[in-house]
Amino acid sequence: MQLQFLGADHEVTGSCHFLKFGEKNLLVDCGMEQGPDLYVNQDIPVNPSEIDYILITHAHIDHSGLLPLLYSHGFRGQVFATKATCELCNIMLKDSAHIQMFEAEWRNRKARRAGAPEVVPLYNMDDAQGAIELLIPCDYNKKISIDENLDVRFIDAGHLLGSSSIEMWIRENDKEVKMAFSGDIGHSGKPLIKNPEFIEEADYVVMESTYGDKNHVEPPDFSRELAAVIDRTFARGGNVVIPAFSVGRTQEMLYFLRKIKTERLLDRFLDFEVYIDSPLAVEATNIFHKNVADCFDEEALSLVEQGINPIGFDGLKVAVTSDESKMINFIEKPVVIISASGMCEAGRIRHHLKHNLWRRESTILFVGYQVPGTLGNALLGGVKDVKLFGETIHVEAEIRNLPGISGHADRDHLLEWASKIKHPKKIFVVHGDDKVCESFAALLHSELSEDAYAPYSGDTFDLLTGEMVAQGSRIQIEKKDTKVRASSNIFARLLAAGQRLLTVINRCEGMPNKELGKFADQINSLCDKWER
Repeated sequence: MQLQFLGADHEVTGSCHFLKFGEKNLLVDCGMEQGPDLYVNQDIPVNPSEIDYILITHAHIDHSGLLPLLYSHGFRGQVFATKATCELCNIMLKDSAHIQMFEAEWRNRKARRAGAPEVVPLYNMDDAQGAIELLIPCDYNKKISIDENLDVRFIDAGHLLGSSSIEMWIRENDKEVKMAFSGDIGHSGKPLIKNPEFIEEADYVVMESTYGDKNHVEPPDFSRELAAVIDRTFARGGNVVIPAFSVGRTQEMLYFLRKIKTERLLDRFLDFEVYIDSPLAVEATNIFHKNVADCFDEEALSLVEQGINPIGFDGLKVAVTSDESKMINFIEKPVVIISASGMCEAGRIRHHLKHNLWRRESTILFVGYQVPGTLGNALLGGVKDVKLFGETIHVEAEIRNLPGISGHADRDHLLEWASKIKHPKKIFVVHGDDKVCESFAALLHSELSEDAYAPYSGDTFDLLTGEMVAQGSRIQIEKKDTKVRASSNIFARLLAAGQRLLTVINRCEGMPNKELGKFADQINSLCDKWER
């Protein structure tokens, strides 16, 4: 029984943990590394066709985004997640595929003009659809027997609609080990969704540490803070542009904007309009409406029972088509524009930045964490010029960060979450920046007297003995060249298909000779075709 760490180790994105018990192989999360390049360091060192099960803590792409890539490389196992996570993955994985296909097409136009090699997206829409069809929705707080040697239970992590921590009971050689995966732990008091639930016991814990080195500022009245930004910007005649993730953060902003309207916090501009410019955000908002009973907190449920839509109000507009999106930038009066992506790396937000960054009147308001290396991080850092669609834009707009809005628990809340687990043998600290993982592991030891360790990618532990059996690299993996990585993707898929074929062949022993002969003829026919 072994646990190997494959992603989000001494870094924030790309969560992936590989568990082997008996003859079974399982992943907990398979997230995409997010940042300035979609094609960097995305493969995992496990043959996808040999993976039996995948458990997904929540739908954010840095936890679920490689499902279609694994599918394209031969994965055909079962994927378990909460009902809301399955519904969100249905739209988010398709959106991710669309973005990558669009990005590849744009790169290839430039490559053809320059005589450079063309690139291939990590996966396409068919791969996304194939992965989605493997999803199995699960209820919160219900123990599920996935395998004769594996039971799991999803509990609410309070981070995103459908987000979960996962309890696992794993058996091998008449011994049982209980593991707990925190997923991303939410910040208590978030609007709309419930607070995180606690886990009472586990032998081993894999725990996130995104804000393990700091506490959030004392939460302000977000609606009043937001109203002040809008008021000041509108008085100048500018737009408020909010880069926000389509799922989670957009719905929170709608909640605060509704309060501004209903509590008349913006008297000078009471009839202001808000545009959601993201088809994904529109679909995600509909999924929020469908999961009221299972996922909404008491305050949001109370509003629903009164016939009030917590995330709807007069003046809310949606832009679905590209023409509707373009027309927003020709509206003469000031408006609020919420668009994705939240880190400004792709999507329609880049068009709105192009039209507003150079305007002194406008405000670009960030409401979420910005990964280093992203355009959002650069803007918050004070960059004076940015390049969008081949054009250099001089930054004149006011760049603001609304403090206190976070989907992650801070240091004290993380400590509280860990303190509820009775005497674990070891806590593995993941999903945090390099130094943050180490400092939070040290904090768990000093404050709670826990054996805590921040693993590196490749570190492998025997869960029956608790000992490390393989050590990963302590050196930061260099980012691979984009053109080499992208252009080699198809060959990697071919190798994966060959590995899958061998796996299928080995499972055919004992089948009727007629069927095996037919299978052999099909393989030989393909070989004859490609040997010519």
